[in-house]
Amino acid sequence: MAPAPALKLTLFDLDHTLLDGDSDVLWCQFLMDQGLLERSAFAARNADMERQYQAGTVSPADFCAFYVSTLAGCSREAWQPHRRRFLDEVVAPRIPPAAHALVQRHSDAGDLVVLTTATNRFITELTAAHLGIAHLIATECEAEGEGFSGRPAGTLNMREGKVARLHEWLQARRIELRECESTAYSDSINDLPLLSAVRRPVAVNPDPRLAAVAADRGWPVLSLRG
Repeated sequence: MAPAPALKLTLFDLDHTLLDGDSDVLWCQFLMDQGLLERSAFAARNADMERQYQAGTVSPADFCAFYVSTLAGCSREAWQPHRRRFLDEVVAPRIPPAAHALVQRHSDAGDLVVLTTATNRFITELTAAHLGIAHLIATECEAEGEGFSGRPAGTLNMREGKVARLHEWLQARRIELRECESTAYSDSINDLPLLSAVRRPVAVNPDPRLAAVAADRGWPVLSLRG
């Protein structure tokens, strides 16, 4: 009897991969534009956090804590219209047709498709649904009453944490990564641990450091931008 074919697992990073931009940074800008965050207090910190992330120098704890903190002080119900507007007005227009087509191609092929992002679940679950991706691994937010404490919870889904969270997610489904025909798409040197863990890493619109790694290791490089 022929062995069963390996499960095809496809992992997509979100920011600067499927999305032309960073959802955390864009969320802060959106909240400042809506008057929900004080621009004088957050604008410079938001820009500095983006610079540190791109350089790979910010710690996962500092990065995730800063952006999850923006959710404190409101109930989930109060946040709903804002995150819907954020998706419709900011996120959806920044997802190029080529990104939608790539996700659809893997879905049509029967792959187990997962969106994995350092951005928190509350912000990104609507994005995953918009992309037609049923499975999301994201940084979790600590609950407090009907809202959020403003602190992340559990293992942060960033750098090595993405690999740890992926193994946990797969183990809950009795799947081993080593048994999968696995592919991962990402733009960032921050995702080097994840890209190194799969059988087929693909650098998408890569930052300079990831582009250098991809060239050295012979990884394919893809652009999804128009």
